[in-house]
Amino acid sequence: MDHYPSKPVVLVVDDEPSSLQVINELLREHYQVRVAASGEHALQIIDQTIPDLILLDIVMPGLNGHEVCRRLKGNSKTCDVPVLFLSASNQDIDECLGLALGAADYLSKPINPPVLLARVQTQMRLKVAVDLLRSQKSFLDQEILARTRELQATHDVTILALASLAETRDNETGNHLRRTQHYVRVLAENLRHHPRFSAHLDEKSIELICKSAPLHDIGKVGISDQILLKPGRLEADEFEIMKTHAQLGYQALVHAEELLGEQVPFLRIAKEIALCHHEKWDGSGYPNGLAGDAIPVSARLMAIADVYDAIISRRVYKLSKSHNTAANVIYDGAGRHFDPDMVEAFRGLEDEFDQIAQRYADSAPYEPLRTSGG
Repeated sequence: MDHYPSKPVVLVVDDEPSSLQVINELLREHYQVRVAASGEHALQIIDQTIPDLILLDIVMPGLNGHEVCRRLKGNSKTCDVPVLFLSASNQDIDECLGLALGAADYLSKPINPPVLLARVQTQMRLKVAVDLLRSQKSFLDQEILARTRELQATHDVTILALASLAETRDNETGNHLRRTQHYVRVLAENLRHHPRFSAHLDEKSIELICKSAPLHDIGKVGISDQILLKPGRLEADEFEIMKTHAQLGYQALVHAEELLGEQVPFLRIAKEIALCHHEKWDGSGYPNGLAGDAIPVSARLMAIADVYDAIISRRVYKLSKSHNTAANVIYDGAGRHFDPDMVEAFRGLEDEFDQIAQRYADSAPYEPLRTSGG
């Protein structure tokens, strides 16, 4: 267990024994005094125990005071220890150099006892105040970090809870959310330095896109069970109603943003994905028939992730298909359904998509597939 002295520690460094004796006698009533007759000895003492304050002679054999101070201020462990220079020289250049090196004060020899004691007391009070502020700042930093993590965790749980609500109504699973989130991440990371996407896919943007991805189908909460859970193929009018989930999700997120009273980067991305992830590269998608680069990058990423996962997953209205089948659908959709450069990136990430699908495979079996309906 470390021993903490009851009195602050002052290290006096001077090659003159008489100076060491005088200063020791002056300070020992108030402080625990340690002495060193050279710069080298001083550094050895400091390596073992860091003092609260150092009185440092400038002119000494071997390492002079300026060099000792330079080393102390260059060390993160000792840079905050106040140093008071002692010197018999009255040259301004010595004082200026000492202060430039980070010394807190400069005292001339011969020592004036009341002045020395007053200067030491002043520096000790300052050090106590600085240490207290530093301790409080550290505590506040930790509190802020803890609160930030708590808020972020609450934020993430809220997103997943909202998204899970939509997925549960659609007879899908939470693992669909996790899979699509991971697909989007690996695809975005791969395209991060691509000249077409680098401006849209920095680290912060990728994180926002990945966090927003689970909300892509939040609008399905507004679709009736009769259509959402229909076991067979949807009729044309039913499909038109189903397509409105993109606009419904977007409007719900717009409303959430209006309630907050300010624009939020996360919700901006979430709105893009919810509204546009069914748009197609050739303009044949919905709800707005956007084409090419008019479709937000986030939604283009989500389109590939969502289609791939829909194909490999079993639903109440269909059986699951293989990874190869899903990959071929993605390839066939290049330039029509999907951004061709994103499809090219997917080509090199096929194995990773397959691994994600297996890692987060649905564990609970579906009920037997119903065959009624068109």
